[in-house]
Amino acid sequence: MNKKGILLVNLGSPKSTKVEDVKEYLDEFLMDEKVIDYRWFFRSLLVQGIILRTRPAKSAEAYKTVWTDEGSPLIVITEKIQKKLQKLVDVPVEIGMRYAEPSIQTGIQKLVDQGVNEIVLFPLYPQYAMSTTETVVDKAEEVRKKFFPNVKINYVQPFYNREIYINCLAESINEKLPENFDALQFSYHGVPERHIYKTDPTKTCNLNDCCQRENNPSHQFCYRHQCFKTTDLVLEKLNLPREKALVTFQSRLGKDKWIEPYTDETLENLPKKGVKNLAIVCPAFVSDCLETLEEISVEGREEFLHAGGEKFHYIPCLNDEDRWIEVVKMLCEEKLEEFYLV
Repeated sequence: MNKKGILLVNLGSPKSTKVEDVKEYLDEFLMDEKVIDYRWFFRSLLVQGIILRTRPAKSAEAYKTVWTDEGSPLIVITEKIQKKLQKLVDVPVEIGMRYAEPSIQTGIQKLVDQGVNEIVLFPLYPQYAMSTTETVVDKAEEVRKKFFPNVKINYVQPFYNREIYINCLAESINEKLPENFDALQFSYHGVPERHIYKTDPTKTCNLNDCCQRENNPSHQFCYRHQCFKTTDLVLEKLNLPREKALVTFQSRLGKDKWIEPYTDETLENLPKKGVKNLAIVCPAFVSDCLETLEEISVEGREEFLHAGGEKFHYIPCLNDEDRWIEVVKMLCEEKLEEFYLV
């Protein structure tokens, strides 16, 4: 008899703010060929020969600014989502992280130990990217084939344009918007430009002119397009004019060309253009983490105010809001239902 379960998968986090733990985490993360897509030798040379010599100490200090008594914000929030979802569904729910623990293998094992052999795996990323959704699916399939060959996995697809998600995100943003603001900035995690082209099997993507087209064959694989689409749909729900919002991309690594415009450069330039009161949200993330709490809410704030801005309002992620848990439930139930149709 088949038994179903749900596995929620997020990015992951170091197990502590100790430099050695951060180094171990960064090693696994940055050595993923879907994150830094160089050949293994050059990737190893860059990551282990250069980055891991200096970055872990700096990252450890950054993690200390966001770490809570309960632990890593990303892990803690994902656990809260899992517990709330478990109360709403009648199948087991576990979590797994793409990097570090609890791993995807650990999460699947916990479900298997409860008799589960059909899993809905939910990568907690709204938009599709090689370094997020794709690497989660690849890793899960690798683990399944090696350790759980009798387990079936059904994946929740990117939900960047789903109405239930857009409604949820727009309502959350609307409740947290300040009364008076000059602009609403949507800051998404960046990726190298070459990732966009690598993930486009249609070979029709042109970053210069197709991201904001209504239709293009590459759109189902184009992270940049999906970020623009999420923004447009949210603005429509908020009834905000497009000229009052902007899309930017954060968290660049290395000297390669990443998708533009860049968040940090934009924050430094906005006050010169008359934007003194800024609201900013990070819709590539469903859970607050280092990239939102430290990079945007702390560093971004300093950049904007130092450049002449007067008010900086960071809007938190969906985290464990009840309306978001309902969206997670609905998206998972759609995939659970598919098992019955096979």
